[in-house]
Amino acid sequence: MSQHIPHLRIGCAAGFSGDRTDAAAPVVQALIASGQPAVLIFETLAERTLALAQLARRTQPDAGYEPLLVDLLQPVLADCLAHGVRIVSNFGAANPAGAARRIHQLAAELGLRAPRIAVVQGDDLSGPHHRALLERALGPAMPTEPIVSANAYIGAQAIADALRAGADIVVCGRVADPSLVLGPAMAHYGWAADDWDRLARATMAGHLLECGAQVTGGYFADPGYKDVPGLATLGYPIAEIDPDGHCTITKPTGTGGCINERTVKEQLLYELHDPAAYLTPDVVADITAAQVLPVGPDAVRLEGVRGHPQPPTLKVNVCFESGWFAEGEISYAGPRAEARARLAGQVLRERLQGLGPVRVDLIGVTSVLGDDASTWLDAPAAGLDEARDVRLRVALQHRDHASAQRLVREVTALYTCGPAGGGGVRTAMRPRLGTVSCLVPRSAVVTGYQMWNEGGLQ
Repeated sequence: MSQHIPHLRIGCAAGFSGDRTDAAAPVVQALIASGQPAVLIFETLAERTLALAQLARRTQPDAGYEPLLVDLLQPVLADCLAHGVRIVSNFGAANPAGAARRIHQLAAELGLRAPRIAVVQGDDLSGPHHRALLERALGPAMPTEPIVSANAYIGAQAIADALRAGADIVVCGRVADPSLVLGPAMAHYGWAADDWDRLARATMAGHLLECGAQVTGGYFADPGYKDVPGLATLGYPIAEIDPDGHCTITKPTGTGGCINERTVKEQLLYELHDPAAYLTPDVVADITAAQVLPVGPDAVRLEGVRGHPQPPTLKVNVCFESGWFAEGEISYAGPRAEARARLAGQVLRERLQGLGPVRVDLIGVTSVLGDDASTWLDAPAAGLDEARDVRLRVALQHRDHASAQRLVREVTALYTCGPAGGGGVRTAMRPRLGTVSCLVPRSAVVTGYQMWNEGGLQ
């Protein structure tokens, strides 16, 4: 492959739904200043994010895409369109067409030219015509409750095709996170869909970018052990991908955070169950011979990734209605605070007996390391009165709304029903979603894209 093709730079400005909305501007400015072909990605979709987006669509048909879509795009859309920085994201969630419509409106509101927007399709398997496929794949695990969402993790091909067709912005639903990077690389370099080593290398570049600031030191930071400068002005990552798929990870000059061997290695191993076989819809990546090489200040190169043919199946997540989730909190402070909070937990568990397991946590004392059965409540009260500022949290899941709501009422009643000194009650009720996963034949999922115009999808 010719080495004269300009290298592709891909910047990431979000690692989840709810990420910082001011991250994109420094990334875009760095992409523009490089003078190289560039793409900006936003990774905003998690498994339950998608199910919640489907729930939002039930009450508001035009909703169901990333709630922060405008906040993310408004600061950078003009610069991206003016300088040819293309945008690829899964912020379409449960309603990619709705996201495309809103982006079109935003461009008009900003007085910009109408962008060419492509909408990737094929991941949504929640319709009735896919039910038999899901039943075969799930067997006895097929939910009897109403299905909220069913989405396949599709790959990069439709993204690449849309970019080759001239799209300025590609809106996706549930594509695999690394595919947001692989698709632009395939389009830019013209890689074949079976060029396994190059696909695997760009896939791992996408894996390094997909969580946003994790690789630039955000999730890495641990004061006194892994110190990271400037977390308040954390820079988001940029990958420079060469014609063979190797990448160098950097961040915008003047931003906080850091990129070094350790931050890159931590992110490289993130959610990687088998280093020899990282399964994605596009390729099976093997990092057992990978090298992480510092090449400058806040610049680390990844080499040595190998690829193997893509799996014959695609993963599908199915979310279904699973009753109601109720939780409540109350604080106790001062002498014997821990003992009073423990007593309150025992009272609530007794009052709610028969409704199923009640989770009881003393936040800061026994919460993260506790368990859903709250077995610590049954153990001898060792070490009480050590904590003088304790937050009691209780939680319950139930199919019946009225039964779950009993927890809310019982926590509130602790104000006067004791123990002494409880205050700051907060309660919440929300629909509970269950999730099951399965594999379906790749041939059963047809993907592609459509261009958006003022009249909708073409």
